[in-house]
Amino acid sequence: MAREGSLEAPTRHPLGQEDPDFYNEEAIFNELERVYDICHGCRRCVNLCKSFPTLFDLVDESDTMEVDGVAKKDYWNVIDHCYLCDLCYLTKCPYVPPHEWNVDFPHLMLRAKALGYKQGRTKFRDKVITSTDKLGAFASIPIVANVVNAFNSNEHSRALLETALDIHVDAKLPKYHSNTLSKRTRDHRPDLSKVTASGKTTGKVAIFGTCYGEHNEPHIAEDLIAVFEFNNIPTMVIPDTVCCGMPKLELGDLNSVEKLKNKNMPILARLVDEGWDIISPVPSCTLQFKQELPLMYPDQVRVGKVQQAMFDPFEYLMLRHKAGLLNTEFKNTIGKISYHVACHQRVQRIGMKTRDVLSLIPETEVDTIERCSGHDGTYTFKKEFHDTAMKICRPVVNRVKKAEPDAYTSDCPMAGHHIASGLNDGSEPVHPISLLRQAYGI
Repeated sequence: MAREGSLEAPTRHPLGQEDPDFYNEEAIFNELERVYDICHGCRRCVNLCKSFPTLFDLVDESDTMEVDGVAKKDYWNVIDHCYLCDLCYLTKCPYVPPHEWNVDFPHLMLRAKALGYKQGRTKFRDKVITSTDKLGAFASIPIVANVVNAFNSNEHSRALLETALDIHVDAKLPKYHSNTLSKRTRDHRPDLSKVTASGKTTGKVAIFGTCYGEHNEPHIAEDLIAVFEFNNIPTMVIPDTVCCGMPKLELGDLNSVEKLKNKNMPILARLVDEGWDIISPVPSCTLQFKQELPLMYPDQVRVGKVQQAMFDPFEYLMLRHKAGLLNTEFKNTIGKISYHVACHQRVQRIGMKTRDVLSLIPETEVDTIERCSGHDGTYTFKKEFHDTAMKICRPVVNRVKKAEPDAYTSDCPMAGHHIASGLNDGSEPVHPISLLRQAYGI
């Protein structure tokens, strides 16, 4: 008799995209029906995202009021709402492996998305907005950046963009900088005479800047460098990398994910061999190297090597603090902080390291908000999903309003801006690493 839930720690099976049966439509839909039926009988995930209410409404409105009454074509409605936050797997589902029912809802959705991509279901818009390297390279050209930013902030041009590409007129689009991260750090040289290894940390850090950090908010990585080097951790920005592949993964474009992996891994693995730890300022990119690529390529040595050397910034700082190597001489307080815990940071299973570091600052109160912001990569940009994304964000926004903090923040900079959209009061988020730099007074 099947157990009601599992007491063991959740584990994860490899994605298996190279299996000949991976793209078998009949096998996929049989597995969707099996998992949907389990979800229908449980319903613990109803408050996480739109996928589950969509599924349950389809079941409840069917003739049989069971999954067998739902038309197979409507399965896509559930799939399209999944943005792979992974929270159902980590925080809600009692039937994940090693439970015998073996439910991995996010990776089943990913498999279905990959099938949909192969079948040509993916919109041109989605291919464009997930091509972050090409978009960033073009939009960051001097003069072009100003034109793009002006276009993206004008209500009339945004109305045209919604008509042409189904980019929601109210979605807050990221700004682009012609003075990119690689330009800003071109002449930076880390002082390797200060390297102090401790425990899991080698004491010298290479930053995977990310396409977002390169083109949209390069100051975050600059603040990261300042904070780490203030703590005697020599830090550099890795040149010549490309997108981590997470946007294409969420699209189901696994071939593009592989191409991007093949460009990044030789660079990153060489740095690991040279004794560098690797850090990304965006949780989704960190998760891509910590979890998703290792599950796609479990037997590739380079992938495993990079996985072991990849850290969240505040995870790294707390490891240094435990070794007595973190500077806790803060010059400034940062007051009351509303801290949104990003989904892709939560599922790294590292605990609330950002909260822990910020709490070291005297006279600082950190109010943690463990709810999805609803931004979720490109989900909120899409005309058909934006209103849902804002609804998902509403509990987070309400918590921030109620707290009346001195600042609000999220490790995911895009989530921070999404919260700002919900607040709609002219305020802007401050990234946690920028708050830490402010507290140090550097």
